[in-house]
Amino acid sequence: MKDILHEIISNKRVEVDEQKLAVDLRTLLTIGNDPLERKTFSMKTALADSASGIIAEFKRKSPSKGWLYPDAMIEDIVPLYEKNGAAACSILTDKVFFGGSLTDLQAARRLVNIPLLRKDFIIDEYQIYQARIMGADAILLIAAALTEDECLSLAKIAHELNLEVLLEIHSETELSHLNPYIDMLGVNNRNLGTFHTDVENSFRLIEKMKSATKATGLSPLLISESGISDTEIVKELRKAGFRGFLMGETFMKTKQPGESLLNFIGGLR
Repeated sequence: MKDILHEIISNKRVEVDEQKLAVDLRTLLTIGNDPLERKTFSMKTALADSASGIIAEFKRKSPSKGWLYPDAMIEDIVPLYEKNGAAACSILTDKVFFGGSLTDLQAARRLVNIPLLRKDFIIDEYQIYQARIMGADAILLIAAALTEDECLSLAKIAHELNLEVLLEIHSETELSHLNPYIDMLGVNNRNLGTFHTDVENSFRLIEKMKSATKATGLSPLLISESGISDTEIVKELRKAGFRGFLMGETFMKTKQPGESLLNFIGGLR
């Protein structure tokens, strides 16, 4: 079976190298007025304080489902996510596999005042500077794509830039990637190798996540990601200990993602 994550990471290495050649870090840091001085929002706090805890995702396509909403525009969707109750927004910035771009992140930042997560396959510190400059408040680090040392180094750089870090795991063994710079710990219900999705993965791992964080003395906010489409599942996940719920396809496969979010949150009440 083709390993989709391996294919994505291989492409990402080439993509990042090309971006660094086109715009080196010194030039990147000149974009805008004092790009690193922008005040960031705390995604961890926003989720902890939210009644729904929903991170509404903007993405046009996925490797497993193909195009969901090919002509989706940030200005038509993300402001309604904020208006209709999203605690935070996740913006896909991978172009080849998800149809996104850094321009999407930059546009979203100009339109909303809630935390924005740069959702991408981050393997290089250059991408963290991109995220900060283009408007992110948090970045995603995927355990399956990084060594423990790489994860620690990238998370530390993110904190130095006042960005929060969401560490994503899919299996118990990946809990070894936890480090003091992790603000949120997410379990992806989707296997990034096969893209098979099973929400039960969150329930299987929740006690292991709690034990791992207690053993390390850390207190990341716990998030369940992918494959969530039922309000009853969110209620059960919340009872189990999750406080954030990353949802994309449930909203983006509809004609009005913002309205779909509103209806979903209504069902949670």
